[in-house]
Amino acid sequence: MGYEPQKDFGTPASRSEKTITLTIDGEKINVPEGTSVMRAAAEMDTHIPKLCATDNIKSFGSCRLCLVEIDDVRGTPASCTTPVANGMAVHTQTPKLQKLRKGVMELYISDHPLDCLTCSANNDCELQDEAAAVGLRDVRYGYEGENHLGLETDSSNPYFDFDPSKCIACSRCVRACDEVQGTYALTIEGRGFGSMVSAGTPIDDFMSSECVSCGACVQACPTATLQEKSVKEIGLPDKSVITTCAYCGVGCTFRAEMRGEQLVRMVPWKDGKANRGHSCVKGRFAWGYANHKERILNPMIRESIDQPWREVSWEEAFSHAASEIQRIQEKYGTRSVGGITSSRCTNEETFLVQKLIRAGFHNNNVDTCARVCHSPTGYGLKTTFGTSAGTQDFDSVEQSDVMLVIGANPTDAHPVFASRMKKRLREGAKLIVIDPRRIDLVRMPHVEAAHHLPLQPGTNVAVLTSLAHVIVTEGLVDEAFIRERCDWDEYQDWARFVSDESHSPEHLEAITKVPAEELRRAARLYATGGKSAIYYGLGVTEHSQGSSTVMAIANLAMATGNIGRPGVGVNPLRGQNNVQGACDMGSFPHELSGYRHVSDRATRKLFEDDWGVTLDPEPGLRIPNMLDAAVDGEFKALYVQGEDILQSDPNTKHVAAGLEAMECVIVHDLFLNETANYAHIFLPGSTFLEKDGTFTNAERRIQLVRKVMEPMNGLQDWEVTQELARAMGLDWNYAHPSQIMDEVARLTPTFAGVSFDRLGELGSIQWPANDATPDGTPVMHETGFVRGKGKFVVTDYVPTDEKTGPRFPLLLTTGRILSQYNVGAQTRRTENSRWHEEDILEMHPSDAENRGLKTGDWTNLASRSGETTLRLLVTDRVAPGVVYTTFHHPATQANVVTTEFSDWATNCPEYKVTAVQISPSNGPSDWQEDYEAHSERARRIEIPESAE
Repeated sequence: MGYEPQKDFGTPASRSEKTITLTIDGEKINVPEGTSVMRAAAEMDTHIPKLCATDNIKSFGSCRLCLVEIDDVRGTPASCTTPVANGMAVHTQTPKLQKLRKGVMELYISDHPLDCLTCSANNDCELQDEAAAVGLRDVRYGYEGENHLGLETDSSNPYFDFDPSKCIACSRCVRACDEVQGTYALTIEGRGFGSMVSAGTPIDDFMSSECVSCGACVQACPTATLQEKSVKEIGLPDKSVITTCAYCGVGCTFRAEMRGEQLVRMVPWKDGKANRGHSCVKGRFAWGYANHKERILNPMIRESIDQPWREVSWEEAFSHAASEIQRIQEKYGTRSVGGITSSRCTNEETFLVQKLIRAGFHNNNVDTCARVCHSPTGYGLKTTFGTSAGTQDFDSVEQSDVMLVIGANPTDAHPVFASRMKKRLREGAKLIVIDPRRIDLVRMPHVEAAHHLPLQPGTNVAVLTSLAHVIVTEGLVDEAFIRERCDWDEYQDWARFVSDESHSPEHLEAITKVPAEELRRAARLYATGGKSAIYYGLGVTEHSQGSSTVMAIANLAMATGNIGRPGVGVNPLRGQNNVQGACDMGSFPHELSGYRHVSDRATRKLFEDDWGVTLDPEPGLRIPNMLDAAVDGEFKALYVQGEDILQSDPNTKHVAAGLEAMECVIVHDLFLNETANYAHIFLPGSTFLEKDGTFTNAERRIQLVRKVMEPMNGLQDWEVTQELARAMGLDWNYAHPSQIMDEVARLTPTFAGVSFDRLGELGSIQWPANDATPDGTPVMHETGFVRGKGKFVVTDYVPTDEKTGPRFPLLLTTGRILSQYNVGAQTRRTENSRWHEEDILEMHPSDAENRGLKTGDWTNLASRSGETTLRLLVTDRVAPGVVYTTFHHPATQANVVTTEFSDWATNCPEYKVTAVQISPSNGPSDWQEDYEAHSERARRIEIPESAE
């Protein structure tokens, strides 16, 4: 575990399959056609000095350091912009080149601070390295001329500084912002000697600019001009570990760079197959929660929730938890207890929690937050395709001609993948956005959707059926694909259904609020525009018709033949880092790992023989059923690992009532979250930096999570679950998470070829991985569907039971924002709150004017379930009659107003459609004030006298 910077080849790799042979410094090398001379030299470990070149952006040819000589070519061309040619003979080091490079470097150094020994980038600076490489020992021009050395440092960004006095105007930061991130926040102002990097704002600082703090500019900078504040505070790292980000479902690979036991910085790993060397503000910078002062490091117990917490030993905590569960089961029955797994924890940790519940609690009362966000994905895709996951890898987007984005906001929720989408759109792909809100992708620098269909919330199925109507009635289906790959009779039934005039865009326009002709044009583009891919998010699944919508999406893809090859497919964008993995591991009350029903005798026997127990064949309770049973006095104990259901689940008052009715709530987490207000036992958790395991991202990619530092609480999360199981009498003796994954592979066909050794060898594996596909499956359904023939499903539009009316005339929908993550437990404890200090309510100007409201006003947000207050932002990003907010801050309690309506097939809550009324307010509601007071009491910790 040493520190060795990742090699920079200077220019991007060529994807050509044709090979070119050339000679560099007398040595022959074969490289793909289109490779630059610079990269070819780097491939054979020959270093050509460079400053403006780096391998994640296009060659630029401005620094004039990378000059080479080529036989039969005049002058000294730049190696970064010169492509290789057959028979080319290149010379990288000659007296002429040495003289030219040294002269160029003298000019750079004459306008650069001579503070290398005290500079925080000393020994980590490309300018310093290249000055040594060209043999610079003196500057003939002196240091007394006009220079930029007196410029002030911009420290406005909480994570990095911009010191223009050290800038060499190489444009790498500007090009990274343009080409990699796609934000276009930076520019070069002025010409010649006056050229300077600018954030492009009137006050010209990073914090007030369009910069999204992804870190691409910092990573690209070859000097200390742009540098992490953590490097300045801690010093340069001396070792590193490759691991996987614990935020969204993109699953970015990072190099955690350490100095001793301190994390200095997270650097995106260029070989990461999900992120390809890019990052966002959360993964790159928002890791400070790991050592936040509010983190709980010792187990705690209390007899009742109105008492203060008392710190205890791990042994006492485990013994007490086990005895409470056993006491409750003896008194109320085996099924009176249950547990909740986490989509933030590793596959191995999640697998152990569901195993504890099934083998230790002897029931199937296990559920997961994945059900309240993406369970319709599992149901809908398993029904139509035969497998409960997306069809493509992220690289597939680079071959898409048309992207249909429905119910997703990638720039905020999946920003690294959004950057790849934007890059493809800038190259000429077309975009269709179906969303009630004008998300950034609809219109932003160098990206504009061909069609935005601003549908009425809750009408997804109607819109998709209208699209299908156009495709079928206008003869745009791929009949050959359907006949070969799908059930033809079912297709004909579906085609008759969607062809009915009642499903035409004109007939449904009154319901969907989408202009009929715009919808028709979008349908034609999707069906005829080339390779078309569908990307969707929680705006699809979190509806009463979530499963129907997923199946309607699958119908569209099959009808047009957009399945089974790169550039197409059906792609759910998972919200949290391990939503896919939590589902895969058997976190649902009716399914064991690999999505096999608990009622299946053969599947159950496989687990029973391996675990040495008898499993309950009856499906258990989902979270809302557990809460209902608790209120009814039948459900009494709950083990919650890494989840905050009181903030994340709908109808907060009902969640609180259910938790309050229980006799033993065990919360296993990093912080005393909102659910912990009702807990009796608190087991401190470990961060992703402190554990080994795996995450599975939205593209089914299983990646290693490697321990960077020792757990501050003393135990990794899988060890906590194992010790609890032991206290309950189970003979568990795992020594490492790799052994848990071996068990998963033994019991789960889609994971049969997965092991830590194979993951270390390949870097990652996309399931299914088995004897047939030992290296995994980047693209699903290439030759046939998992279920055999693709199944077309008739998806009737059934309006939600949540209706607007005189009391509640507006529709509320919810979403996420770039700087915050899920319920904010992690990001709110970082500097990310500088960008988003509170949840804000968005309202259309006409609705605001009707209520006498303006931006900044406090408003009362009320529904049939409850009410809360938020500040207002008046904006035309939402349509009249629709309001929008995020749910990242517990003080808002946005889910106080959401209802208990849910998806007909999976119980996934209908977060996206709530009838509400908005009125002026003077500040926080009574409910919020009561809740804050309760929270403060519930978080009291009794300090022993010996510790005072």
